[in-house]
Amino acid sequence: MNATVLEIIKEAGLTDPELAAELHKIYEATRRFEDVEVALEEGYIRDPMNMCEPASAAGLPSFLGAMGIHYFRPDVLGITETEPRVNGTGVHTDFRNPAILIYEPQNDGSMELVAVENLVFHEAWHAAGNESPPDFMGYEYFYMINNPLTDFDEAHMFEPHYDLHIWLYRKNPHGLLLPFNPAVSCDNHMADMHMD
Repeated sequence: MNATVLEIIKEAGLTDPELAAELHKIYEATRRFEDVEVALEEGYIRDPMNMCEPASAAGLPSFLGAMGIHYFRPDVLGITETEPRVNGTGVHTDFRNPAILIYEPQNDGSMELVAVENLVFHEAWHAAGNESPPDFMGYEYFYMINNPLTDFDEAHMFEPHYDLHIWLYRKNPHGLLLPFNPAVSCDNHMADMHMD
């Protein structure tokens, strides 16, 4: 069950009132996407690889949890190619209009919104004249790059990029802005496929 955004902000221990206010504005701007059909109508598409991403898929401990299924806006990400890895020109960082929505599949086949995310491609970000990684109100995005020496794809089939999740729809006991959430599960992945 989703917690209220106020509970999530409070439990995150945020002491900056400006940050708390911005998180609430992001919630208000994105809450219509709790209905996945609204997201689809507005141009978000379900990850074509249909991955529900547990931390173990990136070679991380399973206790970190999962991300869920990504729905993204190709135009906002500026997708230019998908093979051999996804690449683009996207440098969008406005969480009130996120590039990516993350849903957890439910056992009845429905999708529950759990987080919003922005992703910017490393090459495009620095080509635009940025010297430092992107940040959200002082919180730096995570840098993701695949390590060819491992059996895992740490960058999830994307070219090197920066990304940041905000878990405004599902409490994350490990942190509001961390990539994986132990309160999110992929156990019902594929159960939702009959709904498409």
